[in-house]
Amino acid sequence: MDLASIQSQLAEEGLDGWLFFDHHRRDPLAYRVLGFQPASLVSRRWYYLIPAHGEPQGLVHRIEPFMLDALPGRKQAYSSWTEQMEGLRQMLAGCRRVAMQYSPNCALPIVSMVDAGTVELVRSAGVEVASSANLIQYFEARWTQANLDRHLEAARKVDAIRRAAFELVGDCLRAGRRVTEFDVQRFFQRSFAQEGLVTSDGPTIAVNENSSNPHYEPTAEVHREIRPGDHLLMDVWAKVDSPDGVYYDITWTGYCGSEPPSAVASVFEIVRQARDSAVALAQEAVAADRPLRGFEVDDAARSVIRERGFGEYFTHRTGHSIGTEVHGAGANMDNLETHDERRVIPWTCFSVEPGIYLPVFGIRSEVDVFVGPDGARVTGEIQERLVTL
Repeated sequence: MDLASIQSQLAEEGLDGWLFFDHHRRDPLAYRVLGFQPASLVSRRWYYLIPAHGEPQGLVHRIEPFMLDALPGRKQAYSSWTEQMEGLRQMLAGCRRVAMQYSPNCALPIVSMVDAGTVELVRSAGVEVASSANLIQYFEARWTQANLDRHLEAARKVDAIRRAAFELVGDCLRAGRRVTEFDVQRFFQRSFAQEGLVTSDGPTIAVNENSSNPHYEPTAEVHREIRPGDHLLMDVWAKVDSPDGVYYDITWTGYCGSEPPSAVASVFEIVRQARDSAVALAQEAVAADRPLRGFEVDDAARSVIRERGFGEYFTHRTGHSIGTEVHGAGANMDNLETHDERRVIPWTCFSVEPGIYLPVFGIRSEVDVFVGPDGARVTGEIQERLVTL
């Protein structure tokens, strides 16, 4: 835990403190930010307050008095609910406004780790509860140089495997050999293992109407054969298998033939323009040192698709934060599922992945954008036209 940095950020956010709380390991963010893991079951509630100034304080149950021993500051023990309440009041004395893993109206579910009852309990002590979303982004979503290096390594490997996967499908179609969505998914999984890459699940390999389901995944039991004339989408995410590994997440689309139908080519072009509009906005804002917020990037992509008459078919946010988990804790490019006003800060990465999902086919084009000290850039290969097989 970097106490000095946390207190500096608290002062910048105008907060009196950051109150951490957990029970039964419900808040993984708390353990990552505080930099410790409990040695046993967390069967009782604990609280830990980092004030904007001064020494941290902890409140632990007498059954588990050791719970916060790895952290600095004095600890107070309780047993009864009345002792707990009094201990919490004492700990929060002098605080008017503290951050917790809370998001008003659960607008940011990835931050909403503290239950409503605990928020009510803190408020009953006369303290306003603010969202820790900006703090979480600062301490969870920023990359190190090692993270960036591993991401670029993953990008090189995943892009090469993605090219090979399209070639595999093309070879099978030309030779008249049967190939399925599941076959291609297994090809990716084997290739990842050979290249030292890991992934949480997936990838998505989808043809025709299956590509209109953004979270479709083939299985051994449920999958489609890939045939000439099919539309093919590959959504792939993986990271280097190392402590510094962060995800690389992309989506490419293709047509199983030499000349895609005009309707498919037209939709791809709209999606490409939407993607490029969002990327350009991010690059221009970062270059001008202008604050960039997640909802603005979403607006840039969505307006292109809406103006071309396909707004109702773009059914998800434009992008998400990327980190050690494929969906990270930083700002999302979102003005649909929520109005994400968080600033996109340096040393963070996010996806840009607009899509149009029609009944018979869907097209998405996804790139990753890293915001570094010298500007914003796409970290891997960029699809400019449909892959033809």
